[in-house]
Amino acid sequence: MKHFSNKYIYTFSAIMVVLVATLLSLAATLLQPAQAKNLEVEKKRNMLESINVEATPANAEELYSKYINESYVLNSLGEPLEGVDAFNVVLRNEQRKKLEEQALPVFRATADGGETVIIIPVEGKGLWGPIYGYVSLKSDMNTIYGVNFDHKGETPGLGAEINTSEFEDQFIGKKLFDDNEFISVQVVKGGAPEGNVHSVDAISGGTITSKGLEKMIFDCLIKYNGYLLKNRI
Repeated sequence: MKHFSNKYIYTFSAIMVVLVATLLSLAATLLQPAQAKNLEVEKKRNMLESINVEATPANAEELYSKYINESYVLNSLGEPLEGVDAFNVVLRNEQRKKLEEQALPVFRATADGGETVIIIPVEGKGLWGPIYGYVSLKSDMNTIYGVNFDHKGETPGLGAEINTSEFEDQFIGKKLFDDNEFISVQVVKGGAPEGNVHSVDAISGGTITSKGLEKMIFDCLIKYNGYLLKNRI
């Protein structure tokens, strides 16, 4: 039986480690553009779904160009920020900054029927990780036109239900303001009071995710309070 020296084994192992690391690095570099494109398309699909337009990976870019016709970035006073691309703003990074330093993206769309709506991105924390999405508002800057929510790792059948139509459709027509006071939308365990324009039903068994989503909506949209009040019809 042939025996290999320790030197041979160490040399062979080192070569294999370097080879595998090189191949993995090369694969990651080659795949990076495709991954970035997939994320861009998914972002556009989610934004479109918040204005109740269903899109596929194949037609998302075409529909995005059709429906979403303007984007801009605001500061916390509702004033425009120049030289910042709204689509490329990473909300999680902005949330680490002081409020007065944050860039707040807004997207303007023309929905089916010709109504002008704005789309605002939101991001927060669920039970197991990030939750995020988009809230679209009618031109009165008060009434929710539609929403799209998603998550990284919420429990299937429980918190993961935030991205189902059954849950999201409850937000349509809900109001953010009572007169000029920002109220937002509460996610109510046990069921929202009938006819209440500021509340929806929580997810059964998903209380922590539901409350995290409620907090996400309030914390993200309150930053636009000055802009919304200034532009309300």
